[in-house]
Amino acid sequence: MTKLYAKDLMNYYETKIEFQGFLEKVRDLPYVMFLILRDGTGKVQVTIEKQEKNQDLISQMQHVGLESTLCVHGILKEAPSVKMGGMEIIPERIDITSSSLPELPFDYNKKDNSLRETRLDYRFIDLRRKENHLLFQAATLLEHSLREYCVQHDFMEIHSPKISGAAAESGAEVFSFDYFGTTAYLSQSPQFYKQMAMAAGFDKVYEIGPAFRAENSHTSYHATEINMADVEISWIKHFEEVMDFEEAWLKYAISKVYEKYGYVMEQEKISLTNLDVPFAKMTFQEAKSVLKEHFHYVGEKEEDLDRKEENLLCKYAKQHYKTEFIFITHFPFAARPFYHMLDENGNTCSYDLLFRGIEITTGAQREHRLDILKQQILEKKISLESLDFYLDFFSYGMPPHGGFAIGLNRLLMLLFELDNIREATYIYRGPTRLNP
Repeated sequence: MTKLYAKDLMNYYETKIEFQGFLEKVRDLPYVMFLILRDGTGKVQVTIEKQEKNQDLISQMQHVGLESTLCVHGILKEAPSVKMGGMEIIPERIDITSSSLPELPFDYNKKDNSLRETRLDYRFIDLRRKENHLLFQAATLLEHSLREYCVQHDFMEIHSPKISGAAAESGAEVFSFDYFGTTAYLSQSPQFYKQMAMAAGFDKVYEIGPAFRAENSHTSYHATEINMADVEISWIKHFEEVMDFEEAWLKYAISKVYEKYGYVMEQEKISLTNLDVPFAKMTFQEAKSVLKEHFHYVGEKEEDLDRKEENLLCKYAKQHYKTEFIFITHFPFAARPFYHMLDENGNTCSYDLLFRGIEITTGAQREHRLDILKQQILEKKISLESLDFYLDFFSYGMPPHGGFAIGLNRLLMLLFELDNIREATYIYRGPTRLNP
């Protein structure tokens, strides 16, 4: 028999059914026993009257541990007095398909009463919370919608290697390991391989996949293994074309999530961001002026933005532009990778996209002219020989191009107003966590 889910049970009144789920609660009263069973879509009540014919069922359920899995065979009845969906199952037989230990390591329904590290140790139990089911259902739709928008706009999906013979960019913050007697690295980013696709004439590509950062960072928004969405586009004339694409792309995907889950998110006290207005935009120098004049704050980094500056700029965008998204453009070259194109003033043709106080994207027009690219590599004090394979891409014709990357776990964390990226990651990896 096909598995029946809690959300579909109303179609089976007065029908003999099988229902499978976790045993969430038992209420043993003098004349009746109630069982609450849960699957990934909802809950249902099982009602066992304490009659002679049900003695075996009563005895069986008095000794089963909570969170055991059961298969209940019985009749589904409409029961308006039952608050849980107005229905109940009257069982004829109950099979215990797996037994749980008597005590759980923590009460997963009381998140705030448990240490986060304990919850991460037993992540498979922590994920049983309904908020996590909502989160990862929304994450599935978000990722699907990002792909869908790219496909609708004639992008090709690529899958770049995650094992590389050369460290990306400067070689810092990478994981290295022995690869059959030579040193290999886990990919920080598909950046070089996206650009290779431009040299291949693929014009528009995207990739969604893992990236690895050997950052000894213990912040609430960093991880050593992340899920990235990368986009690269050929034949652009200005990096604002990349910004325009990203804005439309994000609005499309987030709106799809809100269409399906927005009502439930609001019930869970999660605020929905305004997608009806354009994302705010300002240059790096304008941003520094706003921070100084409006907030009387001068950041720690002269050539970049610190965490507090990002937060203040998002507050400014919400106050003055009615949006929680803001593009900051034209960063100084000192704060950017060697492959970002420079404008006539020596600033990069690049941007960061900030959302709810945190940077979620870095994007740019890339330098596609080989001679200038070599100069910029040397300015960054990187040897040309270490990038031989990369420079080959530019030696046989390379169209003007640009792109961006966005961390999906960080975006999900912010959309759901979570306080830590660990909560928005299926299984988190950080400097002190390698299990489960």
